[in-house]
Amino acid sequence: MSGGISKPTSTLFIFLFLFVSVQSTRPPFACDPKDGATKKFPFCQANLPIGDRVRDLIGRLTLQEKVKLLGNNAAAVPRLGIKGYEWWSEALHGVSNVGPGTKFGGDFPGATSFPQVITTAASFNASLWEEIGRVVSDEARAMYNGEMGGLTYWSPNVNILRDPRWGRGQETPGEDPVVAGIYAERYVRGLQGNEQGDRLKVAACCKHYTAYDLDNWSGVDRFHFNAKVSKQDIEDTFDVPFRSCVKEGKVASIMCSYNQVNGIPTCADPELLRKTIRGGWGLNGYIVSDCDSVGVFYESQHYTSTPEEAAADAIKAGLDLDCGPFLSQHTENAVHSGILKEAAIDDNLANTVAVQMRLGMFDGEPSAQPYGHLGPRDVCSPAHQELALEAAIQGIVLLKNHGSALPLSPRHHRTVAVIGPNSDVTITMIGNYAGVACGYTSPLQGIAKYSKIIHQKGCGDVACTDDRLFAGAVDAARQADTTVLVMGLDQSIEAEFRDRTGLLLPGFQQELISEVAKASRGPVILVLMSGGPVDVTFAKNDPRIGGIVWVGYPGQAGGAAIAGVLFGAHNPGGKLPMTWYPQEYLNNLPMTTMDMRANLAKGYPGRTYRFYKGPLVYPFGHGLSYTKFITTIFEAPKMLAIPIDGRHTSNSTSISNKAIRVTHAKCNKLSIQVHIDVKNVGSKDGSHTLLVFSKSPIGLWAPHKQLVAFQKVHVPAGSQQRVAINIHVCKYLSVVDKAGVRRIPIGEHSLHIGDAKHSLFLQASVLGVIKS
Repeated sequence: MSGGISKPTSTLFIFLFLFVSVQSTRPPFACDPKDGATKKFPFCQANLPIGDRVRDLIGRLTLQEKVKLLGNNAAAVPRLGIKGYEWWSEALHGVSNVGPGTKFGGDFPGATSFPQVITTAASFNASLWEEIGRVVSDEARAMYNGEMGGLTYWSPNVNILRDPRWGRGQETPGEDPVVAGIYAERYVRGLQGNEQGDRLKVAACCKHYTAYDLDNWSGVDRFHFNAKVSKQDIEDTFDVPFRSCVKEGKVASIMCSYNQVNGIPTCADPELLRKTIRGGWGLNGYIVSDCDSVGVFYESQHYTSTPEEAAADAIKAGLDLDCGPFLSQHTENAVHSGILKEAAIDDNLANTVAVQMRLGMFDGEPSAQPYGHLGPRDVCSPAHQELALEAAIQGIVLLKNHGSALPLSPRHHRTVAVIGPNSDVTITMIGNYAGVACGYTSPLQGIAKYSKIIHQKGCGDVACTDDRLFAGAVDAARQADTTVLVMGLDQSIEAEFRDRTGLLLPGFQQELISEVAKASRGPVILVLMSGGPVDVTFAKNDPRIGGIVWVGYPGQAGGAAIAGVLFGAHNPGGKLPMTWYPQEYLNNLPMTTMDMRANLAKGYPGRTYRFYKGPLVYPFGHGLSYTKFITTIFEAPKMLAIPIDGRHTSNSTSISNKAIRVTHAKCNKLSIQVHIDVKNVGSKDGSHTLLVFSKSPIGLWAPHKQLVAFQKVHVPAGSQQRVAINIHVCKYLSVVDKAGVRRIPIGEHSLHIGDAKHSLFLQASVLGVIKS
């Protein structure tokens, strides 16, 4: 519409719209400018340094008031004008109502539900990860302004997907520590915002620290599990994403986990919390327990004799906030009994209060703050929902395309049999830790936009306990021009506190797929929804099944994304963020064994692509396209000198077994740049993910290979793009020895990018002398 509103009227309209939005925001959490009794307190003066404000506030609190601030449901302090606050909100892949801090209704009936993290990780697109975080925090701030949400979000989950059976693997960025670390950094930066310096848009939280990846397997649950982990695996694998989260992402919080690590509950271990997270990595924020973790290590693990000792141990270890009531109930008695000093509580409260102040919660009117303008119109906006669709498209992985069965053609495949227990699902697509989506497009609805549908479920649900519905599915396949089977898992099979027992499709699903494939008169496409990997060797080897597509849990727009990829509106570019193993892989692999490296003498196969060399269904990083890319290395250095800090010489421990301690190298700007040409020699535009792997000259305790860089590049058909990739030598070309010491191997490193290989020779430079 043109010319409908004159400029002055338009300006007035915008002003009134913003005015209404501002007037509808929540009342101040603290420091209400209308409250003459409190507004002059130093802790309410936004122009003072946060440290000074924190000290002033804590100095005014009684012991009884302090302990009531130690739980997620923090009590109000009416005499100081401070309201109660619920710390527990979740935003794993969209604002969620899993935690009590967020609810839907009224002006906020739902929020944008992005694909589950494992699907988003498959995009290998770091800028997408950050953009999703930015959108989620826009919606979170809007809901806070509307009194429907909090500002402290206990997301993301950056644990390593160590075991393919883990029910929560869907929440993670996959099995690779470098990918998980970069995901952690970028998603956190998106959530927290970086426009306001030290101020926070929302406060993110990386969880669950550390070596947490077992929920309930073969009689062992997370509340009783003692993870026996080597120093090498802690440094090399489990801590990598958390370190990145703190050091690069500047996260405001870390959550400790339920399990013990080497006999000590993580939430009571000062080595992990106070020494590593806060001291070593420099956390600027608070450490929170997983929900009821302190109670768990007292009541279930019997780590202490009394609840007061449990409270004292947790606080002295560096735990600042308890998800649950345990600390609020037992800390005061711990002080009175003399096993905890009140000053220790002050130190820990300083961390939580400082985060609240960085969020602007002590700055008076929310409407006057940088994000005070966000409201209902900023939730489920068309742009946000479009991003959810784009994320789903980028995360879809084409596993098999035999005889170019895909993409389908609306002209040639006018009738499609859509079969399977996941063929018309909605909530299944958003996985766990999700909220209420803005709306859904199921696979059935998506495909119906391209072709006429014949729909049969074939199984009543994913458990598929019988074959009663097979006949209708087989008949549908006989009638249609092509058949799409939408199969896989859901939260009844893999979820929090629900680990899988095997890797095969549940129940009679495999039989249904095979029966339909025999009967279908046209191409058969298998679409798999799952968080963890599935052994579909039978389908991979069946020539009647032309295509296999993995979509993870693709979010609210999953059906539109699936259909768009199947019918060629979008060219798939996702890559698997985890290894797909055969069922036999599990034969000698207890979930309780944490070792990453193989032990051939014991028949132990090793874990993830970095340490396992056996048979595969599909490897980490696998993913096909509708076009063909050729990658070549245009330019890369052949040799690099590693300067050693002047305090160390070649006779010191800095060079041991031809490897330099990272702490002894001058690492600041020590990086290499590799220029790669990517040529699209096919007929379709597409995006290609460059995965750069390195093989170290050290063979015994180093990974077989290690991802050192990745980058997504869009290349139109028939054209070429040159990509420059930077590889930080100390971070990515280093390996960890058996003592947990990170070292840079000197000698020949082999870089692999697709079929292209390049040798890089690293030398040690001590006081200007090259040592090889």
